[in-house]
Amino acid sequence: MKTTMTAMALILSLSACATQTEAPAPAAATPPPATDTATEVAEMTESERLNAFFEDVFMEMVMRSPQTQTYLGIKEDYDKWNDASDERAIEDFELETARYNQMKSEFDYDKLDESAKLSYRLYENQYQQDKKAFAYRDYNYTFNQMFGVQSSVPAFLINQHSISSKAEAQDYISRLEGVADYLEQHVQNAEDAAEKGIRPPLFVYDYVISDARNVLTGYPFTETEDMSDSPLMQDFRKKIDALMEDGTINEDEYETLLADAEAALLTSVNEGFQAVIDFMEADVENATTDDGAWKLPDADAYYAMRLNRMTTTDMTASEIHDLGLSEVARIHDEMRAIMDQVGFEGTLQEFFEFTRTDPQFFKPNTEEGKAEYLAEATALIDTMRDELPDMFNTFPEADLIVKAVEPFREKSAGKAFYQRPAPDGSRPGTYYANLYNMADMPVYQMEALAYHEGIPGHHMQIAIAQELDGIPSFRKFGGYTAYTEGWGLYSEYFPKEFGFYDDPYSDFGRLAMELWRAARLVVDTGIHDKKWTREQAIDYLMTNTPNPEGDCIKAIERYIVMPGQATAYKIGMLKILELREHAKTELGEDFNIAEYHDTVLRNGAVPLDVLESLVEDWIATKKNG
Repeated sequence: MKTTMTAMALILSLSACATQTEAPAPAAATPPPATDTATEVAEMTESERLNAFFEDVFMEMVMRSPQTQTYLGIKEDYDKWNDASDERAIEDFELETARYNQMKSEFDYDKLDESAKLSYRLYENQYQQDKKAFAYRDYNYTFNQMFGVQSSVPAFLINQHSISSKAEAQDYISRLEGVADYLEQHVQNAEDAAEKGIRPPLFVYDYVISDARNVLTGYPFTETEDMSDSPLMQDFRKKIDALMEDGTINEDEYETLLADAEAALLTSVNEGFQAVIDFMEADVENATTDDGAWKLPDADAYYAMRLNRMTTTDMTASEIHDLGLSEVARIHDEMRAIMDQVGFEGTLQEFFEFTRTDPQFFKPNTEEGKAEYLAEATALIDTMRDELPDMFNTFPEADLIVKAVEPFREKSAGKAFYQRPAPDGSRPGTYYANLYNMADMPVYQMEALAYHEGIPGHHMQIAIAQELDGIPSFRKFGGYTAYTEGWGLYSEYFPKEFGFYDDPYSDFGRLAMELWRAARLVVDTGIHDKKWTREQAIDYLMTNTPNPEGDCIKAIERYIVMPGQATAYKIGMLKILELREHAKTELGEDFNIAEYHDTVLRNGAVPLDVLESLVEDWIATKKNG
């Protein structure tokens, strides 16, 4: 969708594509108290005025986005979709620019307290990033296998649009009735981008068409042997079944709602998704196997912008590539030590092949095997939760659950991801594991994956940020990928220091996950800067990591449609570790890891240079007593 980059970043940070979480409702989820009178404003400090301004700006953008409202538990436009037109994107950015200029002209930075100064700097940083990215708003492939609208529409309705009343069921139907117009806007955006030479590579088309057809498979679109419902029909039926069970609606109302939903599916939903299929089937004739961003207009500037935005550093593609090669070599050496520990005789690549193929490392690709995986991942998180007081002083109130990725999108979705909790506490944080093919989910990686996506990883970081008091909402709900994913990868690492990963193969899995992120530095820059082909990049991962072939293919296909994003993880982790070791050196016996984690987490997501200044301030405070 073509919203401003700020609004898009907010939507993506709240949705299931990036890292996701769920938490109790902060006050930010509802409009802030009005400060209309001159007397009230005059009595406010400069910092209070600035925070009120930020709340006004945040809610102004939220109320322009019905879908963001839904993510935040606001049901004012519960029957609507966002306006995805380019005209609206321009309008949103003009509004963002006006608000930025207003901040610069109306507030005196020197009169702010330290927290407000940080908010000022972060808002300024965010706007400057958005300004650079706005020229490239057509470059996000509208239809792709990772966050394309063909899968985000059903995912949004299924996971975000809860139904607790007849009116909310009717809102769901209204959204179904609006799907055709909403997808028509996206088809138009994709057509406009294609005219500029911006279209995804060839392999993407089959994924998108498959996703769209899955939405239109089952009742009322097609007959299946077991007469099963299509994904959206199944979801709607389940939700209004609950209304019937608790007496919220009667049988006549139930039947009317089902009939109205069926009609909306057969008309609007069918028309919208068929339009996506028709466009992709026609445009595939123009697609090529050129995979990298280098093929796009103004490619060098675009990729440099993406690297800067994702890493929050000025590192060049070549510097990132070389860092990746160095880290891959270091981790390979640590893996050889584990080979010795388990008594494996052979080369590292032979050990990789052993861990890819030996049945002991995989659950059966059956419903029972998948259930076992989810149960064991949940148990790992429960065990970690009990140990958190040794590592943290601050804990999220929001709960966390583990779920499998839904069948309609599991074929194209990534390996695992996290969805944040609803701000009003109505939905827990969710760690999604993709169990489409159990051969892609080795059990030796289960521990590290659970820590990354759940506790102490994304759930700790995102839920804590969402629940913070005294900071503006844009800081609670915004994000910087290097910080967020850096924390996720750091969260895989530091449990080892507390006695976790006692099984050598599980520790190998931890190293395999870190190696994966190091290799990303190599392949992302290889694809987008050095013109590697998809096949070259897959071969690099197959040679240098133990991940199964399906894993390697999906990963490279992900990096292709999300230039630069994969570089954030390792760069963020290395900075968090570097700052921790610096603090240990400076503070000696006064260093406390729980306090360090508080310093990292209790300001919300920040760029890495800002994180460094926060750690330096904490060190200075500790030294001064």
